[in-house]
Amino acid sequence: MLGLSTVTARSFSLSATMGQIKRVTVIGGGAMGSGIAQVAAQAGQQVTIVDQKQDLLDKSLKGIQTSLQRVVKKKFADDPKTGEEFLKKTLGLIKTSVSAEDSVKDTDLVVEAIVENIEIKQKLFASLDKAAPASVIFASNTSSLSITEIASATDRKDRFGGLHFFNPVPVMKLLEVIRCSETSDDTNQKITDWGKAIGKTTIACKDTPGFVVNRLLVPTMMEAVRMLERGDASARDIDIGMKLGAGHPMGPFELADYVGLDVTKFIIDGWHKKFPDNPLFNPSPLLNKLIAENKLGMKTGEGFYKYDKK
Repeated sequence: MLGLSTVTARSFSLSATMGQIKRVTVIGGGAMGSGIAQVAAQAGQQVTIVDQKQDLLDKSLKGIQTSLQRVVKKKFADDPKTGEEFLKKTLGLIKTSVSAEDSVKDTDLVVEAIVENIEIKQKLFASLDKAAPASVIFASNTSSLSITEIASATDRKDRFGGLHFFNPVPVMKLLEVIRCSETSDDTNQKITDWGKAIGKTTIACKDTPGFVVNRLLVPTMMEAVRMLERGDASARDIDIGMKLGAGHPMGPFELADYVGLDVTKFIIDGWHKKFPDNPLFNPSPLLNKLIAENKLGMKTGEGFYKYDKK
């Protein structure tokens, strides 16, 4: 849900021949898609970023270049020439396109990182399924939706899995690899190996709500909100308690404000609709009230806490 890359000289020398996936198409040039494209290119992969408009793609490339420049400054401070070569080579591996269908005709893996809407994702994959060769593996970066339901729009359910990265992708080391009941052993092994090849620590999970991290994290945040609703403790004290008592880097309210209260509500509402009998997924009146007042967290200047707008 939530990290510059630990690029070393070894990363610079990594070859695209690592693993069986050499060419990657990333659908969506936002923060997640750009981050996925960056780490894949850093590992020597040929990457194509796809979005609806060229100006969005230009913005993605600019963001990737800025991020890579920070990597160079940090990791190649004593060898600026090698750093410049690293920057040039990495950027040279990234292409852009406004045509998703054309971009998947010559690739090994498609990673979708678009809006968190299952109908839109299904429509996209149904279209890509017709355009991509049979050998191409599809994966979604969804953080809360069912991979199985997304894959149902295609005829390659055995070549479909989940690759859930964490934001910011170049910093966060974890990659959840989600396997559906119809995902083949070969597909699961290939996407797991690919995750390791681009420098991530991979963990495996079945297609269960929220996978590993969000399945534990979101209900924890909701339980914190319920404590606040009951008046058991203040938001500040709950946050301090979880940071100093449980070793969390951020308290649940700090995290909710960072992620966005609307995002948290979207996830919990979706789970509640599918699993109405699970009390951990019950909606929160306080959360709903804050969202109705457009208090969405850091991005609006106020959520559970107030923030100085810059």
